[in-house]
Amino acid sequence: MSGGDRPERAEGEAPGESDEHEEHGEHDEDNELLLSSAGCVLALAGVLAAAAYAMPRAEYSYEGGFEGQDTDWTVVLVELPLILLGGFALPPLTWAAATRYLRPWAAALVCLAVVALGLWGLDAVWHPQQGPDPGYERGI
Repeated sequence: MSGGDRPERAEGEAPGESDEHEEHGEHDEDNELLLSSAGCVLALAGVLAAAAYAMPRAEYSYEGGFEGQDTDWTVVLVELPLILLGGFALPPLTWAAATRYLRPWAAALVCLAVVALGLWGLDAVWHPQQGPDPGYERGI
């Protein structure tokens, strides 16, 4: 570099344009980092919401009732992991799709609506076995 520490300008570029591109690039990187972090937070929130919804409903299936005679292994080994996987995957995938076309606040509303519809659909379809009486409690 000749004449000091100034970076050379590209051909046809005005004196202050290269600095603006560098600053704008940093802002874009920060924005991308924030958006990807939001996807991770949504994944965590989704799996926690799915667990908070599904685990109490499936409690009788993995407790098994009296002496474990009604333990339902399909609920424990297949259905609960699939529900948790759906809760983990659905919000960030919706977020990724929605942020391509919408602003972040609108994408967050879309994610919230999709999670609510997913839990509603799960409630409509998934009915694990419940205890023989409404007063079922653990242990004797």
